[in-house]
Amino acid sequence: MTKDDTGDIRLITDTQALAEACDRLAEGTFIALDTEFHRESTYWPQLCLIQAANEDFDILVDPLADLDLTPLLALVADRSRTKVFHAARQDLEIFARIMGEVPTPVFDTQIAAMACGLGDSISYENLVSRVVKGQVDKSSQFTDWMRRPLSEKQLRYAQGDVTYLRRIYVILREQLERRGRLEWIEDEHAALVDPEVYAFDPQQAWKRLKLRKYKSDYLAVLAAVAAWREQVAQETDKPRGRILKDDAIQEIAQQKPRTGEAIERLRAVPAGFSRSRHGQSLVETINAALADPKAFAPEVDQPESAGPPPGALTELLKVLLKQTADDAGVAPRLIANAADLERIAREASPDVAALRGWRRDVFGDQALALKAGKLALAASPNGVKVLSV
Repeated sequence: MTKDDTGDIRLITDTQALAEACDRLAEGTFIALDTEFHRESTYWPQLCLIQAANEDFDILVDPLADLDLTPLLALVADRSRTKVFHAARQDLEIFARIMGEVPTPVFDTQIAAMACGLGDSISYENLVSRVVKGQVDKSSQFTDWMRRPLSEKQLRYAQGDVTYLRRIYVILREQLERRGRLEWIEDEHAALVDPEVYAFDPQQAWKRLKLRKYKSDYLAVLAAVAAWREQVAQETDKPRGRILKDDAIQEIAQQKPRTGEAIERLRAVPAGFSRSRHGQSLVETINAALADPKAFAPEVDQPESAGPPPGALTELLKVLLKQTADDAGVAPRLIANAADLERIAREASPDVAALRGWRRDVFGDQALALKAGKLALAASPNGVKVLSV
């Protein structure tokens, strides 16, 4: 059970009650949101419960009941009101699908926690413990949310997801405002609400895969098969991996089998796949891509061949990043990732976020100085010292 200052559980199962509850929610300055869903055996998430709260009022909405979600969706679509989530991507995917647009503006407490020095990708359970000294019983997290009626324990757990969330939001936002760090999370939030993230266009499905080569025939088959898998998964409402796993697509793109028999010889493709109901269409997709690679291959920028990354400098940059992030009280990943550090180490004028805006002030200028030999790192009893040379 979730221990919090929760009150009575308001489980909404009809449209009139939802409209009245949304009038109460609209009185607040923000709306905290969470969802419970199933997608283990489907492509599209199956929405089972919606939790919503403002400063002093909270509800649970049963989307499996006979009701119209329009009052709630209108509230979520209101761009004058901040929508608060924790680890928002999957929740935003659900709302984008049922609303036809991505809700904005949003405030993701997992992102905010990085700028408050609470770690990278902190779990909701740990955030509740650290920020409001609460305790979340996760035993109901993976219960069957499709089954009705929902138990008292499930409802209490779901209610706590937003009653804690609203308190955490107020605390973290106040901290960020006081420290002048709200702009530090603007880029992360902008990326989170980018409509392309939730478009699921089959023609863009190849972007989910790692490119291992840059030859046009490889790229053509990779993109064509990725699009084929995405379309089949959507049409059959099955997870991508149930249609064909990523490593199978990679092997197909590299081996370029033209017949069902050749596909059967691939290690990553399930035995008998070529004889399944989708096998022939896969063969046709591969052959179409190989017949005209230029038409199917996506345009990608091939990285410059500059040899292996300068490992020693990259490692020094990692140490500098860790120390400057600790000094600033922010998660290192919010400043730069491993690819950024490699580019800073290798390229003369890398175009990376770590060298722009507040990130440059906190880390970027020092990173360039270290690269130029104008900065040194030294061990000390209290950690790493940054010294001017």
